[in-house]
Amino acid sequence: MQNLQSIKYFAVIMIAAAISLNAQIQPAMLNQPMNNFTLPTYDGKTVSLSDFKGKNVLVIFPRVFAAEGRWCSICNYQYAELMALAKKAKDKYNLEFLYVISFSEKTIHNWIDALPDQMIAIEQMKTPKDNTEQSNRRATFAKNFFVNKYEFTKGEVPTPFPILIDSARTVSKSLGIFTTEWNGSKVEQDIPSLYLLDKNGILKFKYVSQTTADRPKNDYLLQVFDSFLK
Repeated sequence: MQNLQSIKYFAVIMIAAAISLNAQIQPAMLNQPMNNFTLPTYDGKTVSLSDFKGKNVLVIFPRVFAAEGRWCSICNYQYAELMALAKKAKDKYNLEFLYVISFSEKTIHNWIDALPDQMIAIEQMKTPKDNTEQSNRRATFAKNFFVNKYEFTKGEVPTPFPILIDSARTVSKSLGIFTTEWNGSKVEQDIPSLYLLDKNGILKFKYVSQTTADRPKNDYLLQVFDSFLK
């Protein structure tokens, strides 16, 4: 009898926890306003999504880590690609970029500091020193995926758009994209995601990656901007 009561009590606790978790998840729905959020920025300011009413906004959530203690190379390359995209799209589409990282300010500092070496590592991946099957597969992928070459100077990595600090994972958890296991890797990370809002704050397009290599390229995003942004 006591065991049965314990089982019932445990079941009630689990159901309550599940309800609580689901209540926290507030998916961003297409053609609906995206929930407002306010976060500190890496340069010491505070930014709210609602600050950009009257402008189109692209909100980016990178994965950051691919494994414990290993940066996500694709995220780093995508950051460089987004800088190139911002130069083309910001004025043409009245578009603001918000880059949300779900880690501490210290981690963001380390990530920015590591970007120059990460760009070098990406180029080295294309021409491996050994001739193993694994290295050759990685080289083929790198040549096809990391098409453009980017270089940064240590201590001078540009930050042309706000980097928002979501260290409490408030926003990423509310969107259901924060996880501790994804794409075969057990590490705290966000599922790479993009959210495009029009000047009225309405979500017009979203892209949540299925694998770490599943990222929309700049030419695709330009087509999306042409389709949805006035």
